[in-house]
Amino acid sequence: MPAHPEIGTERERVEERVRRWCEDARLEGRRPLLSDASALAIASGRLDEATRAVLSARRRAGRSLPSVGGFGAVRVLADERDRWLSKDTKNKPGSAMVYRLRAAELAKRLDHLRTEFTLSSTHYAHGVRAVRRDRRDGLHLDLDQRDLLFDATMHTPVPRREQGTTLERTGMALLETAAERVSEAAANTRFAELGDKAASVVVDYADRRDDAFLDKFEALLFLAGHSVDRIHTSPAWRSDHFLVQRTQLDLIDELTQISVDVHSLQGIGDELDGIAAMMFDDATRAQVSTRRAALDTVWSQLIDRVAALVRVADLVTHAEGDLRTMDVMQKAQSLDSRIDALVARAGQRELSADNTHFVGDQF
Repeated sequence: MPAHPEIGTERERVEERVRRWCEDARLEGRRPLLSDASALAIASGRLDEATRAVLSARRRAGRSLPSVGGFGAVRVLADERDRWLSKDTKNKPGSAMVYRLRAAELAKRLDHLRTEFTLSSTHYAHGVRAVRRDRRDGLHLDLDQRDLLFDATMHTPVPRREQGTTLERTGMALLETAAERVSEAAANTRFAELGDKAASVVVDYADRRDDAFLDKFEALLFLAGHSVDRIHTSPAWRSDHFLVQRTQLDLIDELTQISVDVHSLQGIGDELDGIAAMMFDDATRAQVSTRRAALDTVWSQLIDRVAALVRVADLVTHAEGDLRTMDVMQKAQSLDSRIDALVARAGQRELSADNTHFVGDQF
C-alpha cells in the first residue's frame, strides 16, 4: 500500500491519457505552435552529441540562436515543398512546370530562412579572435552544424491543421463557420436537435477540434514541447515559490533527452520493419519480435517521462490560482496592519490639531 495512493492514481491517470493521445496521434483540443526554445530542443535531438553539448553550453551562457518567425512555419514550408515535388506529373506535362515553379518558390523561401539562421552576425562569433574564444569556451557552432540544426528544425512537430495549403486551411475555416451557422439557424426551433447533429458532423469532418499528427512520435514530442512551454510561461513557475524546483528540473535538457530517445526509437523501429519485410524464416521473425518487445519498454518509459512533464504543467497552472489567492491574502493582511497603524496614530493627530488650534487662538 503506497504512502500516498492518491498521487499514484493521479500519475496513472495522466500517463494513460498521454498514452491514448499518442497512440491515436491526436491530442484533444487545439494548442499553439511550439516556442523557439522547445522547437530547437527537439531539433537538437536529431544531432550528434558534440553539437548538442555546444547548444547546451550556449544556452547556459545566455547565447541565443536566430529566430526565423517560428520553426513550425519552417516545417510547414518544407512539407509543402515536398508535397509539390512528390506530385505525379507523368501524364500531366502542362502541370509539371507549375509544380516545379511552386516547389522552387518554396525552396527559395526556405533558403532565405536558412541564410538568416546560419549567417546571423548577431548570434555567432565573427573574426578570428572571437571564433577562437568561443571554441575555447565550447560555444562555437561551425557552419555545417548550423546547417544541420536548421535541417532538423524542418521536422518540428506541427499539428496537421497547420500543414495544409492556404486553400485547404481556408476551406476548413469555412466549414467551421458553416457549422456554427447551421446550429444558430436551427436554435429555438423544432429542428434544434437535428441542427446540432448536422453541425457536429460538419465540424467532425473538418477535423478542427483536435490536433492531429503524422504519427505517435510526433504527437509525443509536440506534447512534451507544449508542456515545457506551459511551464516556462507560467508566472507561478518564475516566482520565488518555485526557486528550488527550477534548480532541480532543467526543462530544456529533459526535452532534448526525450527527443534523442524518440528519434533513436523511431529509427530502430524502421530498421526492424525493413528486416521483417525481407526475412521470412521463423528464427528471424522470433528475433524481431523479441527486439520489438524491448522497444515497447522504451516507449513506455518515454510515455512516463512526457506524462511527468504534463503533470508538472498541470500542477503549475493550478498553482497560479493558489498563488493569486495568497497574494490577495497578503495584500489584505498588509492593509490590515496599515489600517491599525493609521488608527494608532489618531491620538497623535488629535494632539497635533489641538496644538494648532491653540496657536490659532493666540492669533
